[in-house]
Amino acid sequence: MPRIGTRKLLYLMSADLVRLGIKIGRDVMFDFLRAEYLLIKPKRSYVKTTNSKHWMKKHANRIKEIVIDRPEQVWVSDITYIKVDSGYQYLSLITDAYSKKIMGYGLNQTLSTDGPLKALEMAVNNRQYPTQPLIHHSDRGLQYCSSDYITKLKELNITVSMTQNGDPYENAIAERINGILKYEFLMIDGFNNHSTACTGIAESIEIYNQLRPHLSCNMLTPDQAHQQKKLPYKSWHKKPRKAKPTEAQILSLTIN
Repeated sequence: MPRIGTRKLLYLMSADLVRLGIKIGRDVMFDFLRAEYLLIKPKRSYVKTTNSKHWMKKHANRIKEIVIDRPEQVWVSDITYIKVDSGYQYLSLITDAYSKKIMGYGLNQTLSTDGPLKALEMAVNNRQYPTQPLIHHSDRGLQYCSSDYITKLKELNITVSMTQNGDPYENAIAERINGILKYEFLMIDGFNNHSTACTGIAESIEIYNQLRPHLSCNMLTPDQAHQQKKLPYKSWHKKPRKAKPTEAQILSLTIN
């Protein structure tokens, strides 16, 4: 985990710090890493992978008002790009919204439905609660709206849910997991070829699921959280913009 966040790093080190008699809190840890030029500076890069301007049927957002309170209640899906020497390839991910565990993934050299279908097959094989009702949530990309994908979901008795207006907050968990894999595990730097990409992705996802503590899961790893039944659910909403002051308010402040 070469770029893990400071809070998680301190948590993972806590037992060793106690054993060594070292007392250090969160703020001091931040100051120490900053002084040693070890704080992580996020990178920004973007390649569009969603094409929602198509004729295929879009489905309603069925998770907008629900409280996610158990594993395998909602799966969130998304596609992100992975750089290789020959250009870009595309990683499809399916994540459990409750435990943040990556249930399935597939790396494909094109934006066809092959990658999402491979991820879906793996996720279904990894289910631990197969008798529970399940919702599959995604953006309105043509891969997820395709007949092959929707038919497969219906065959598996999985309810279909989709974002409505392209707002990333409607699929925030999936977007967050993309960022963790790419920026914390250095996938943003790319791979030499398809084979090394497959190996690196598999290793990173295994470490993510089994070793990386998650803030929204009370510092449990996704694998540990997937066994729990009472985790507080953290939803992601847009921060409301502050209203601009009216002319009368500005005038009042000036006079006072």
